[in-house]
Amino acid sequence: MRIARFASGGDPQYGIVELPEDGGDHPNTVAVLTGDPIAMPVQLTGERKELDGVRLLAPVIPRSKIVAVGKNYALHAAEMGGEVPEIPLVFFKPNTSVIGPGESIIYPEATRELSYEGELAVVIGRICKEVPVSRVAEVIFGYTVANDVTARDLQRSDGQWARAKGYDTFCPLGPWITTHQSLEEVSALSIRTTVDGELRQDGNTRDLVRSIPDLVAYISSFTTLLPGDVILTGTPAGVGPMLVGQEVSIEIEGIGTLLNPVASAAGPSESEAGQ
Repeated sequence: MRIARFASGGDPQYGIVELPEDGGDHPNTVAVLTGDPIAMPVQLTGERKELDGVRLLAPVIPRSKIVAVGKNYALHAAEMGGEVPEIPLVFFKPNTSVIGPGESIIYPEATRELSYEGELAVVIGRICKEVPVSRVAEVIFGYTVANDVTARDLQRSDGQWARAKGYDTFCPLGPWITTHQSLEEVSALSIRTTVDGELRQDGNTRDLVRSIPDLVAYISSFTTLLPGDVILTGTPAGVGPMLVGQEVSIEIEGIGTLLNPVASAAGPSESEAGQ
């Protein structure tokens, strides 16, 4: 099931996205729900909207936090000049960094090296703390696609990553949340990132150093997770620059494709950023 958050001339709504591959009678539509399924029990309203006629929004705005995991693919750790940490490397991104599909990633004036990082994101469905690995599936609402946008030069200069990872627009999520997938099903999904159609990342979640159950158990050992919190599970090798005017597409098998343009904040043009 695909849960979308969308706008259609009014306040944001939630619905179930119906695609041709589902084999139903209403392809390319959104079946409207009565509320936010992460926050409350919901029902179908009976109303349907054409998918092309609505604007998809970020499928979730985390109520408290985004917890991201660094260097969780061995080849990515190597390309960054290091090894996989002995314990998970985690950091927070503010919920104000979230944008939805089609929205612009803003290139801040403070950086000269803005980078994409395509990732599988886990959406938490219930309040939880100290979750054992064997019960992680019980606290997951679903999965979506994420871009852990990073100002790479600020990451190096600052020593800690709050600024480099935390600017507004630095956490695109979407296009929807897929639910009812088993942990086994999401343990071998291809992740492909393209910039202006050129393939830059071609990874698979089977190469995660620490699995989703291990990550949720570890993170919940030190912080309470709330419904709507998002965990970014790490990025495969192939990270690199994106420039003003380019378009970044991240596709995760069985989940969807997240597409975002890069726009200027009176910052460098494409030619200037490459100098």
